[in-house]
Amino acid sequence: MRIVQATLEHLDLLTPMFIKYREFYGELALPDSSRKFLENRLKRKESVIYMALADEEDRLLGYCQLYPSFSSLSLKRVWILNDIYVAEDARRQLVADRLLQTAKKMAKDTNAIRLRVATSQNNLAAQKTYESIGFREDTVFKNYTLELGD
Repeated sequence: MRIVQATLEHLDLLTPMFIKYREFYGELALPDSSRKFLENRLKRKESVIYMALADEEDRLLGYCQLYPSFSSLSLKRVWILNDIYVAEDARRQLVADRLLQTAKKMAKDTNAIRLRVATSQNNLAAQKTYESIGFREDTVFKNYTLELGD
């Protein structure tokens, strides 16, 4: 398995898995909008996307997408691990671990103070994976969201 950073040339390979990630969380596929969303993130350099590819071919095993943020308290960069998804036939092959280790290295290389991730309360497999590489549940801050509609 090899990990590569996605570019615009990877959109055709990446979009179907991005759609599966969205569907996993109950969203509609929206193929054209999904592709355009990824294209805009990459063109504008608003996210960093890593892809896990099978060694012998350009078969996508999984991907993760990170967004930059900052901490006013620490005066440092923070990376938000917003998406991570592994193809069903590639699960239990340490794909997520490799993607997370790559994300962790990138965060360190960019002098970030932390890497943040959120997952659904019932996604115990993801929680176990995050904890296995050092993520800890935040017990200091309680997070809230304010939905603003469409």
